[in-house]
Amino acid sequence: MKDLKYLVAYSIPVAAIIGLVLRSYWTYFTPVFAFVLVPILEIIMPQDPNNLSEVEATSRAKNLFFDILLYLNLPLVYGILLWFLWSISWAEYNTSELIGLTFSIGIVLGSNGINVAHELGHRTTQWEKALGKLLLLPALYMHFYIEHNFGHHQKAATKEDPASAKYNQSVYTFWVTSIIRQYGSAWKLQMGLLAREKRAFFSLKNDMFLYLLLQGSYLVLVLFFFGSTALWIAIIIGFTGALLLETINYIEHYGLSRSKTQTGRYERMQEIHSWNSNHVLGRLMLYELTRHSDHHYRAHKKYQLLDCHESSPQMPFGYPTSMVISLLPPLWFAVMNKRIPEYMK
Repeated sequence: MKDLKYLVAYSIPVAAIIGLVLRSYWTYFTPVFAFVLVPILEIIMPQDPNNLSEVEATSRAKNLFFDILLYLNLPLVYGILLWFLWSISWAEYNTSELIGLTFSIGIVLGSNGINVAHELGHRTTQWEKALGKLLLLPALYMHFYIEHNFGHHQKAATKEDPASAKYNQSVYTFWVTSIIRQYGSAWKLQMGLLAREKRAFFSLKNDMFLYLLLQGSYLVLVLFFFGSTALWIAIIIGFTGALLLETINYIEHYGLSRSKTQTGRYERMQEIHSWNSNHVLGRLMLYELTRHSDHHYRAHKKYQLLDCHESSPQMPFGYPTSMVISLLPPLWFAVMNKRIPEYMK
C-alpha cells in the first residue's frame, strides 16, 4: 500500500482538470499549487535519504504497478490537452482564463509529459520508447530523445553539453543557449548516425526529419479541427512545457563540472556531477527525477529503484522549490554557489 504514494504524481493533472471545470480564478490553481503550495510543503515536510533493501528493490523491479503509472500519463496528458483545445471554440473563455489554462496545461505537459517521456526514453523496449516520443510530440520537443540519450548522457557536466548550466549562468541565458544548442546537437548526432550507416538524408532512419513531419502534422490537425486560436495556444503550451524542462535541466547540473584527465578526455561521470534531492514531495511528483545522480550513474535503472548516494551534492530544497528560486538569479547564486566544490568553479 505504501507504493500508492506515487499517485501524488497525478496531482498536477488533477489541478489542471479542476481549473478546466471550475474556471474563473481556479484556472490559476495549477501554477499556484505547483510553485507556491508544493514549495511550502517541501520546506515543512522531512527529507527521506533512505534507500531500498536488496529484497525491496527486487520486488519493485518486477512490480508492473510502477510501469502502469507511467503509461497512464499518455491518455491523461493528451486527454487534458485536447479537451482544452476543443473547448476553446465553444467555452467562451475570457482572456484571464485562457492565460491561466494555457499556463496550467503547459505545466502538465512539462511534469507528466516530458518528464515521463524522459523516463520511458531510457527503457530498453522500443514500444516504451515510442510512448515517450509521443509524450514529447505536443511539446514540439521530440529531438530531446536523441540529444538527451546520445548527447547529454555522454557530455553532462562538461562545457560541450548544452544541457549543463555553467557556474554563475542565469536560468534565462541558459534557456536560450540550451534550447538552441540542444536542437543543433540533435541534428549533428542524427547526421552522424546516418553517415555511419551510409544512409541518405531522406531515409526512414532519419528520426529528426520524421519528428518535423509528426510535429508539423500535429499543428496542422490542431488548426483544422480546433481553429487558429487553438493553434497558437497549442504552440504556447508546448513552449511552456519546454521551458519547464529546461529549468529542470538548469538545476540538475548547475555549476558542477568534470575534470579532464592527462589523456585529454573527461573523467568518468560520477555521483558528484549531478544535484540530488531527497525532498519527498518533489521525488514523488517527478517520478524520482530528483535522485538524478543515480540516474546518470545507471541510466536504464527504473525510477522506483533509484538510490541516494552520500557523495552526491545535496540540494537544500526540492526540485519544485529550486525551480522557483532559480527564477531569481541573485538568490539562486547566493543559495547554490557556496555548495559547489571550489575546484569545479
